[in-house]
Amino acid sequence: MTNKDTQIEKAEQFRRLHHNGKMLLLPNIWDALGAILLESLGYPAIATASAAIAWANGYNDGENIPFDDLLDILKKITYRVNIPVSADIESGYADNDIQLQENIKRLIEAGIVGINVEDTNKKNKAINTIEVQCNKIRLIKKAANEMDIPLFINARTDVFLHGDQFSTPGSQFEEIIKRGLAYKEAGADCFFPIALKQKEDIEQLIALLKMPINILTIPGVPNLKILNNAGIARVSLGPSFLKIAINAMKNIAVQLQDYDGLSAITENEITSDYLKELINKK
Repeated sequence: MTNKDTQIEKAEQFRRLHHNGKMLLLPNIWDALGAILLESLGYPAIATASAAIAWANGYNDGENIPFDDLLDILKKITYRVNIPVSADIESGYADNDIQLQENIKRLIEAGIVGINVEDTNKKNKAINTIEVQCNKIRLIKKAANEMDIPLFINARTDVFLHGDQFSTPGSQFEEIIKRGLAYKEAGADCFFPIALKQKEDIEQLIALLKMPINILTIPGVPNLKILNNAGIARVSLGPSFLKIAINAMKNIAVQLQDYDGLSAITENEITSDYLKELINKK
């Protein structure tokens, strides 16, 4: 089987994971080791978080890490796991249509089979019009088709984050519905209304859009069993895994300053042998 055949198979596998009636849980990672760990635990797919990758490499989120650096990280991840990998590419790291399509092709060449793409304009932090974002989705689809890879597009809307022109929660939700329907028609495979957390709104959106919906784990969101029963296809953690890791490191570092906390180090169940075994599995 050729590499291209393998990538097509992974893309189709990733798509099926959104339509099998079981909620796909994606604890987003930022490096190859995290990806290897999740694969070893039985997770069927890997997704990155733009914020986690940026912060872990000393950059602010918002397409500040150079795209070539991001590609290098993604290549290391796809090389080290045998399951589908989806990349958070924010707005696409592109100033024009040609650059967007070229970036998509480079992502596919890196082994990526799915993407998150959002509708915020990185230059002015405003929401793109529906027409502009639908054109981007169509361009992404076209670039993927030219590569013969069925790239899975998770279309994120930032209405709840930057949609100040939609003055009330009600008008914001109406805009989210409009965008979900439009993005679906443009070729999106999944809709990601970031910061949506009200159970009634989630259920209404699922009923109206009739497509996979991605929910982010933020304070106030229904628990995972409720989301699964509601019909949510996908739940992602964003940079939460990175925050958990940094919190653990911070707590121990503070204890060490008082010459305490040694047991957390010497009795850690994650040993060097465990990590070596993870790395050497492939």
